[in-house]
Amino acid sequence: MERKDRPNTRFHGRIAGDRPCAAPGCGEAGEFRAPPLEGPGDRGEGPPAFRWFCLDHVRAFNAGYNYFDGMTADEIHAAQRPTAGWERESRPFARGGTDPGPRWADFADPLDAIGARYARAPGAASERKDGKPLSGQDRASLKVLGLEPDADRSALRRRYSELVRRYHPDRNGGDRSHEGTLAKVIAAYQQLRLAPAFA
Repeated sequence: MERKDRPNTRFHGRIAGDRPCAAPGCGEAGEFRAPPLEGPGDRGEGPPAFRWFCLDHVRAFNAGYNYFDGMTADEIHAAQRPTAGWERESRPFARGGTDPGPRWADFADPLDAIGARYARAPGAASERKDGKPLSGQDRASLKVLGLEPDADRSALRRRYSELVRRYHPDRNGGDRSHEGTLAKVIAAYQQLRLAPAFA
């Protein structure tokens, strides 16, 4: 049975090793790290020089730790703002950088969350003469049926009937080799007949 003063390392940050506890006069192993006395120092000069404490001394350190120690009231206020840190540009997207960042086309959008909203810029010509927008799923289903984006509801029904006659085993002499294609045709028709562009 695990003792309460030796909790599971997964939840308490214990890092086993042969380091002694940094507290003066303590003979326990230093298994918990804490920042150095002089602070984190200048970043980029190698790994930080942590202090290592036993469980009792790291608890005492944590109880007395004050992140805002040495800050002015204005610095504390700035650090506590909800948007603190967000005003800086991240490096890949910073202006003037060599990395242009990802393109919208690089993202998989199976639910058409991006495409439905940003497919057309305001004032851009519609894909359809009636002005009804098509989702990415609508376009994929039209491709399965071999229809143009401007197809209407009657063209949709005609094409569906034609493809079912071509691929259904009861209509093509018992040829079952096209059942996968038939399933795609049926799914595409069911999706399109309920789509706003074909309402």
